[in-house]
Amino acid sequence: MILVRSLRLETGESEEKLRKKAARELHISERDIRGLTVAKKSLDARKKNDIHWLYSVAVEVHGEDKLLARTKSKNVCRFEEFHYDIPRLSANKRPVIAGFGPAGMFAALVLAEAGLRPIVLERGQDAESRRKAVEAFRAGGALDPECNVQFGEGGAGTFSDGKLNTGIRDKRIRWMLEQFVRHGAPECILYDAKPHIGTDILIDVVQRIRKTVIGLGGEVRFGAKLTGLVADKNVLRGVEVTEAGKEYTIDCDRLILAIGHSARDTFQMLERLGVPMEPKPFSMGVRIEHRQADIDAAQYGAVHDGLPPADYSLNVHLPDGTSAYTFCMCPGGEVIAAASEEGGICTNGMSCSDRGGENANSALLVTLHPEDFPYEGTLGGMYWQREIERRAFALSGDYKACAQTVGGFLRHESGTGSEKVTPSYRPGVHWCELHELLPERITSVLEAALPELGKKLRGFDDPEAVLTAPETRSSSPVRILRNERRVSQLRGLYPCGEGAGYAGGITSAAVDGMKCAEALMESLE
Repeated sequence: MILVRSLRLETGESEEKLRKKAARELHISERDIRGLTVAKKSLDARKKNDIHWLYSVAVEVHGEDKLLARTKSKNVCRFEEFHYDIPRLSANKRPVIAGFGPAGMFAALVLAEAGLRPIVLERGQDAESRRKAVEAFRAGGALDPECNVQFGEGGAGTFSDGKLNTGIRDKRIRWMLEQFVRHGAPECILYDAKPHIGTDILIDVVQRIRKTVIGLGGEVRFGAKLTGLVADKNVLRGVEVTEAGKEYTIDCDRLILAIGHSARDTFQMLERLGVPMEPKPFSMGVRIEHRQADIDAAQYGAVHDGLPPADYSLNVHLPDGTSAYTFCMCPGGEVIAAASEEGGICTNGMSCSDRGGENANSALLVTLHPEDFPYEGTLGGMYWQREIERRAFALSGDYKACAQTVGGFLRHESGTGSEKVTPSYRPGVHWCELHELLPERITSVLEAALPELGKKLRGFDDPEAVLTAPETRSSSPVRILRNERRVSQLRGLYPCGEGAGYAGGITSAAVDGMKCAEALMESLE
């Protein structure tokens, strides 16, 4: 097949015209094109008076080699297809996976396809039970420390819009996307430049993936928490599990540790056992919320009918060497309650598939390094997260998040709310002075960054925009060390995904899960 890039369609123009445009670029007749598939689609909104779509398409034609040899267009090349081949293997002991977020899920899928019948331990519950628990908490009910936005089938990504765009480049991404589509995600994620599924759809998709794993001989145990490791002479021999109040041990010599970035008790267990870890840089800050209509106007200009809800990605490097950036931007989304420990508050962002909400939000974060942590040791960043979350709970008096307008924050005045933006966080917000909550290391950077970011995106520093805090769980504050074969110093242990410090988002975590599964399979061969 031949790849034809940079085909332009005006907004509202039918994709049926792609065949004609591709034929023109190839200098052939439309009749010569036997098949056409969209390979990539992106919106070019750099010039507000010239917003349009750009497509890359894969076309099937007769005499591809001759056509490629004579073409002079830089937008035409051979289309390289990637096939992800999974070998069939056997093992004396079934591999175990701790965690069923993106990393654990795709590790399980690969191992199940290989015939290795993995056992998955997930401390939280299935996605449907989890959805009910999250909704009950957001409605003002009690927090379930084992079943919430952080823990349960699908991991934290299930309740954060299902964004699949990533900064990594890896051929495995195509197979990952195909598995999402195979299990119910929209086909457009295969070619959208910024693919997303939406929490409402992803909840069903992850359940279908689990059923595939089970259908291939795997096993998924919900409410099953990894509580210990059994080792002999630095070799893994088993895993200790607590499930439904009972403790038991699984005979196991290979464990993929895909615990997510919020499994603090597991980090503490690993530290006690002497598993090599180190503190790593991570970020904390706030969620910033605007009206989606204002973001659309800033990105598209006055006319934006027919265009998708606009997004953004911003960063600024300040003269003193500090930096701030936006992350996990949710067009038409809402700020959600993401606590997993009683007596603590943290926030995240979420959108449904239509991104039809009134507000837009994103994390506004400050990069922090181990030398910034007020606590020493491997888990210093984790303890700092917990301190801020508990301080927020003390300020609020319950699980209402702490909030302040941008104008109030810059003036150090708490105020009573915004006249423009209605906070989407449930069970509600407590208007306060965020300088009383967040460390000066964070607030000083945010104060300097907001006006600069407002220069990059008009209205970003709108005084009536709302800051909701704290945003503490953007990534793991810990790295569980592994070698080039993805194995810990404890042989048989494969630290994996975002919680282990090797990924940042659904796509990179899923790819790391696949790579860890491959490494495990190589050890069997």
